[in-house]
Amino acid sequence: MYETNVKLKKNIAILAGGFSAEREISLKSAQIVLKNISKKYHAYLIIVDSNEWNVKLNGNYYAVDKMNFTANINNQTIKFDFAFIVIHGTPGEDGKIPLLFERINIPFSCSNSKASALTFNKYNCNTHLIKHDFNCAKSILIKKNNSINIQKIITHTSIPCFVKPNNGGSSFGISKIKNKQELYPAISNAFKYDNEVIIESFLEGTEITCGVHNFDSNLFAFPLTEIVSENDFFDYDAKYQGRSEEITPARVNNTITKEIQSISKNIYSLLNLNGIARIDFIIVNDKPFVIEVNTIPGLSSESIIPKMAQSVGFSLEKLFLKIIETNLK
Repeated sequence: MYETNVKLKKNIAILAGGFSAEREISLKSAQIVLKNISKKYHAYLIIVDSNEWNVKLNGNYYAVDKMNFTANINNQTIKFDFAFIVIHGTPGEDGKIPLLFERINIPFSCSNSKASALTFNKYNCNTHLIKHDFNCAKSILIKKNNSINIQKIITHTSIPCFVKPNNGGSSFGISKIKNKQELYPAISNAFKYDNEVIIESFLEGTEITCGVHNFDSNLFAFPLTEIVSENDFFDYDAKYQGRSEEITPARVNNTITKEIQSISKNIYSLLNLNGIARIDFIIVNDKPFVIEVNTIPGLSSESIIPKMAQSVGFSLEKLFLKIIETNLK
């Protein structure tokens, strides 16, 4: 018999890990979520690997039946009522796990599989946004094993430019290119992380990010965060090794603030997002350009969304419980 409601508490699965370069960040996020929802719910950490899912509990591992979304723990079958997905790369943020839960009718914390797949593909997402009159950097897509025309790239994007894995996050494999000679090695490096590489024109301006959520069926944009990196750009070290200053609220005027919050909510609606999303911008001469849409932003202690939430009086506990309660409805 399934155990679904011990002491009226629902069983919440926190899915973490995955098999991308962002695995360790995902595991950090999961620990923060686990700590903050355990008072209200029975919370279980599920480690997702390429071949199996396992509940990690008190140093032991228990296999998860993905089709029923259950696990046998100490001779008791636990059926999970909700999936809190904190996998920041594949197979969470790219829509593979959301698709599974859609098929077995399990509520989950993030955007649906279609929206996740689109936003995870930087080139396709930005192309879609441009068609709907949002400003994005010029870009070109290169697929692995295809010929690389360096001159064509330079003509289209100019130099300096950015080279990025097309599907990925946390700035793994990203390079800022300052001359023609750096371009090919940067493309080769990006291909270590993905089979597609996007090359984008460099936008010089103020880096801003905006978090959006749909709690209680109302769209809400958090205060903006301004990112000032000690490095050439907001790379992994800047994000996670303290080599950046993240200023909330951002040091931009009220008009720009409202414009970016409005754009962020419009993008959220256009892409049919769900839960918490974060949309990154560069402001160039008071004109916001969309850089990236994140459907499963980091939730670790170093991450931006928790800091945004705390700036408006949302404790982490309240933030995570709101995510669960909204999606359980």
